[in-house]
Amino acid sequence: MTPEQKARLSIDKKLEQSGWTVQDLKQLNPMASLGIAVREFPTNTGPVDYALFVNGKPVGVIEAKPSNAGENITTVEEQSARYANSTFKWIKTEYSIRFAYEATDKLIRFTDYKDIKFRSRTVFSFHRPETLELLLASQDTIRNNMKHFPPLDETGFRKCQINAIQNLDNSFANNRPKALVQMATGAGKTFTAITAAYRLLKYGKMNRILFLVDTKSLGEQAEREFLAYTPNDDPRSFSQLYGVRRLKSSYIPSDVQICISTIQRMYSILKGEELDESAEETSFAEYATANTKAPKEVVYNAKYPPEFFDCIIVDECHRSIYNVWSQVLSYFDSFIIGLTATPDKRTFAFFDENIVSEYPREQAIIDGVNVGEDIFLIETEITKKRGTSDEAGD
Repeated sequence: MTPEQKARLSIDKKLEQSGWTVQDLKQLNPMASLGIAVREFPTNTGPVDYALFVNGKPVGVIEAKPSNAGENITTVEEQSARYANSTFKWIKTEYSIRFAYEATDKLIRFTDYKDIKFRSRTVFSFHRPETLELLLASQDTIRNNMKHFPPLDETGFRKCQINAIQNLDNSFANNRPKALVQMATGAGKTFTAITAAYRLLKYGKMNRILFLVDTKSLGEQAEREFLAYTPNDDPRSFSQLYGVRRLKSSYIPSDVQICISTIQRMYSILKGEELDESAEETSFAEYATANTKAPKEVVYNAKYPPEFFDCIIVDECHRSIYNVWSQVLSYFDSFIIGLTATPDKRTFAFFDENIVSEYPREQAIIDGVNVGEDIFLIETEITKKRGTSDEAGD
């Protein structure tokens, strides 16, 4: 078996996992199911490795390459674009190729040509046919929507929060997939994150956001803050506008826009396993150390595919999420916002040095947001004697 044949077997499997019906050209029946992937479909510039049909119309292409293509697979994007602009044989209805994938047996890159200044990104697997159907029906893409955030109503916000939210808006508008908010404890990180989530849902038209916390108690606290939040531009509370749910089992309601979870629970959900709530009492840094330091591997979950969340907000980015738990984050085709008071070099590296806000504790004390501490040295008779005691041992 050649490397490319091996890649195609893997691609076939991933397509089928993602809900596609894979056909040879001789079996061609574009209406056999919602999503059809046809091998070697002819165009006026040659056969494309896979043509993707949704509701009987071609909407995407896949270029298959052997695994040794590696990260250089991005050089194949011109080939994908050529096929996307080619004429597909036998297609009589009006159509447009909007989606392109470049794939090996180990790596998949994806491009949505409707994005302004589109560029490819790595995805865990192929999007499901119903996802592409929804994207085709949407007025615009999330990335395009995020280029048009309205100005923030600054009423009730601290300067550090305004700065963080405005810089997050700019980061999203520039299609930066990761952003780090460094903010001192007590300065209002969660309030800032909820405001960002609200703007992403309302103006970015995101469908679902995952809010990851360290422990169950922090999840309960975040849930209370989401439920109590009322935006400046709407008299209704957040929970009246959007569904908020703290996950307590392996079930995620599809009609909820904010899901609050520990990373341990999200990992168990992707694995299709139940998790005892007691496991969420321990921070995921300690939980990982106690169980294993090896990376937690995840596999495709048809119930909760990679496109299930549009954004992940990670509260208190502990070191363990960048090694032990990193696959949970990379599974989802999501923007990632990190919140932390104490980042380290690994934190900066994970977020591609995209620090949208720096508000350290020292500045918070200067601004009167936090209270500093004074150290008083109290001298006693014992300390005067350098800690000596009398004969009775008193």
